[in-house]
Amino acid sequence: MSKFNILVVEDEEAIRDMLIMVLEQAGFATMAAESAIEAQSALDQTFPDLILLDWMLPVTSGVEWVRRLKKEAIYQDIPVILLTARGEEEDKVKGLEVGADDYVTKPFSPKELIARIRAVLRRAGKISATDTVSVGDLQLDMGQHRFSIGNRQVDISPTEFRMVQFFMTHPDKVFSRSQLLDQIWGRSVFIEERTIDVHIRRLRKILDEYERGDLLQTVRGFGYKFSLTDSAVSAAVVTAVSY
Repeated sequence: MSKFNILVVEDEEAIRDMLIMVLEQAGFATMAAESAIEAQSALDQTFPDLILLDWMLPVTSGVEWVRRLKKEAIYQDIPVILLTARGEEEDKVKGLEVGADDYVTKPFSPKELIARIRAVLRRAGKISATDTVSVGDLQLDMGQHRFSIGNRQVDISPTEFRMVQFFMTHPDKVFSRSQLLDQIWGRSVFIEERTIDVHIRRLRKILDEYERGDLLQTVRGFGYKFSLTDSAVSAAVVTAVSY
């Protein structure tokens, strides 16, 4: 089972070290940043499964950074939990309105923090969903955000990763462009439906390099499907390992 990766953004070193210790004892992998600038730089290097974010950061507050982050389609699906000393209802509502998935009010117990993290990961489909999905020799590791064909790791973008995840977990079903937009990008994002065609072509080109392009098929007049039946790996069995 792969470890879930948590990005901890906290400017106070003692609190940051404590959070990292609690998370790692609970089995999570961690990254750390002490400002929004460092956190953004970390995102450019690694895609975390969840961000644990202090409200009162220097220069750019945690709330302001969440607002900016959630405006970017590439980051919108990363769950965010705010850590805040603000216990008033209007502050909690403000945090949720800018895009945070949950909040934890300081002081808090390690058990409460871990429980809230797991609850948010569960709502995001990372826990209780499949951690690893295999279709023939294609394998998708959600915990590590890795896609491989055979024993070869394939470099794909976060958007392409979400597309592969959706198609591999919904084989042999036809989806329209609008359905794919809702499922992969979310209903809150405005993207032209034809943008789907561009991403499909990119993904198919990648699969073609490994002679798997026929898995992703166009259904004329409707949309696309990830088909096992009509592909070169038609005998493949879809398997999933639960968290």
